[in-house]
Amino acid sequence: MKTEWRIFLVIAGFLLFATFLYGGWTAADANGQVEWVGTVALLLSFLLCTMCGGFFWFVSRRIDLRPEDRPDAEIADGAGEIGFFSPGSYWPFGLALAASIAGFGLVFWQLWLVGLGLVAVTFATCGLLFEYYTGTRRTAEH
Repeated sequence: MKTEWRIFLVIAGFLLFATFLYGGWTAADANGQVEWVGTVALLLSFLLCTMCGGFFWFVSRRIDLRPEDRPDAEIADGAGEIGFFSPGSYWPFGLALAASIAGFGLVFWQLWLVGLGLVAVTFATCGLLFEYYTGTRRTAEH
């Protein structure tokens, strides 16, 4: 986690620098009028990267060093089971389709379609989350 928080905070520092540079540049170019959309977007990007970097810093203080964070680590130190990854599932497609329906409802400002899409997103999210806890794909551990 040590590497991750450093990367995020370096990017955040760059974005803060770019925010002031962009705001000053647009103010100088447009007779003192700052272009606020880009300036606020850069500022919010800085805040988002700071938030992610702060989270990784907070977590890195509470866990042991991983092999990626130790300079004396060997490649074999990172071997082992990483986690469980589904070999195949149709739920991500259903979730994307449901989000698309909700998105089309927003684009055309059809509130009934937004509602239908959000209900479908909820069902697809539950289906994806509980896929291995119910039905024929239920595993023995659960």
